[in-house]
Amino acid sequence: MDLDDLHIFRAVVRQGGVTRAASLLNRVPSNVTTRIKQFEERLGVALFRREGRTLTLTEAGRTLLGHAEKLLQLADLAERELRGGGVRGVLRLGSLESAAGARLPPILSAYHARHPDVTIELQTGTTRAMLRQLERHEVEAAFVSEPFERGTLSAMPAFDEELVLITAKNTAKNTTKRADEGEATRTVVAFPHGCSYRQRLFEWLAAEGRSPERILEMSSYHAIVACVAAGTGAAIVPAEVLDHAVLSHAVARHALPASLRLNRTHLVWSGEASPALRSLMALVPRVGERESVAASG
Repeated sequence: MDLDDLHIFRAVVRQGGVTRAASLLNRVPSNVTTRIKQFEERLGVALFRREGRTLTLTEAGRTLLGHAEKLLQLADLAERELRGGGVRGVLRLGSLESAAGARLPPILSAYHARHPDVTIELQTGTTRAMLRQLERHEVEAAFVSEPFERGTLSAMPAFDEELVLITAKNTAKNTTKRADEGEATRTVVAFPHGCSYRQRLFEWLAAEGRSPERILEMSSYHAIVACVAAGTGAAIVPAEVLDHAVLSHAVARHALPASLRLNRTHLVWSGEASPALRSLMALVPRVGERESVAASG
């Protein structure tokens, strides 16, 4: 299998189309289109579904993408070892917004100082979104939160987060203790479906015999804290994130039950870790021993 074909195929997938891939590869679009068609003919399968100007990976395309990533990584590794160079290339990471904003900056700063030839591409989202990107090989590794389905993924504990319930400051302090005093949790402000913290909040409320009447979905912690401060409802956030939030002084913190208070973030990846990823793992302040916690959904 020609590595150049794999490189072109991966570029089309990553760039979301032929035109942007051609620009990245310094080729004309017609050349990229021809190479993809020839590649499909040689393999005997369609790699993309063509719907107008949109290209979507087929099942065969998704399978090939996983192999392509591994083969191209091995080719890069072989070249680096033969040249005697250090760690270089692109490391594509996924992360929860909480980890990206509060935990990763010092780690990524240290990483850049040690490995200036590595470009880090960081994407943020919910745990479910990050696991989906891992499955599609859109990221090499991701920081995700319990609970999650581990499956065949490798994982190492990374951070322990203390979770707190926040409400507007005029909310009674004992809202977490009795169902008939749960006025603040009638409206929950949270990330969209797929957020582990949201899942844990709903499970706790269900155990207390409560369920939110309204759910307001937000895409950032800044927006969540601002809505809670305005009296919209209640939310669960990591204390570390709240400490750095602009409106942290405008909300009241409430301790959560011991079973809910601590939540672990893991670094997960599929297959063999690349040299760039192994170098990052060495900088992560691990919690406990690797593989000591089995994450389950």
